[in-house]
Amino acid sequence: MDYTFTIIVPVFNEEANLIRLEKELISYLNNTSVKTKVLFVNDCSTDNSQSMIESICHTNVAFDYLLFSDNKGLSAALKAGFDHIDTPLIGYIDADLQTSPDDFNLLLEYIEDYDLVTGVRIDRQDSLIKKLSSKIANRIRRVFTNDGMQDTGCPLKVIRTDYAKRIPMFKGLHRFLPAMILLQKGTVKQVPVNHFPRLAGTSKFGLRKRLLSPLTDCFAYLWMKRKTIDYTIKKKSF
Repeated sequence: MDYTFTIIVPVFNEEANLIRLEKELISYLNNTSVKTKVLFVNDCSTDNSQSMIESICHTNVAFDYLLFSDNKGLSAALKAGFDHIDTPLIGYIDADLQTSPDDFNLLLEYIEDYDLVTGVRIDRQDSLIKKLSSKIANRIRRVFTNDGMQDTGCPLKVIRTDYAKRIPMFKGLHRFLPAMILLQKGTVKQVPVNHFPRLAGTSKFGLRKRLLSPLTDCFAYLWMKRKTIDYTIKKKSF
């Protein structure tokens, strides 16, 4: 069966959300604008997530999974997804369902004209501390990257696979996906999407990860930007 779009779902200890996640993803797959499948990337969960993921994949032909042998973090989960996907388009959504799979259709409307389409969470349903720390982190990243992104932390994105596979991933790079597409001379579009409160499970990112890690990662991004090789072939004999 030929698919056009693969949704990557990183998972770490999300057993409380997986039943609802399966229902929402199946609902989206039945109403998607393109032929879509799902790839769970289990970052070595210590709860019952893996057995639930295997049950979901056994029941639904459009669902597959990868299981890490060690906990490696969100950027590694996305990298693994990029490496194993063979569809022309890649999507990304968190397992906590604070964003809706249905909004992928909003992003897909623009992917013909852009190389990455990213959501911007409107009316965020988070605590004041979480919203404030994200706002500060986004401001720091904009200063360093000049990418113009309002909400790089939004876990709802659609990327052209050929661009995604060329991203040189490092820890923390999930915060810089738009900037890394722009480094490839790609184009980026921001689209407002819905946001919902977390109904189950716990956030994996505390205040330190939201503020200190983005700051140190910005220096890694600047190093990579200076070292990026960029060339154009004018003529060739084959």
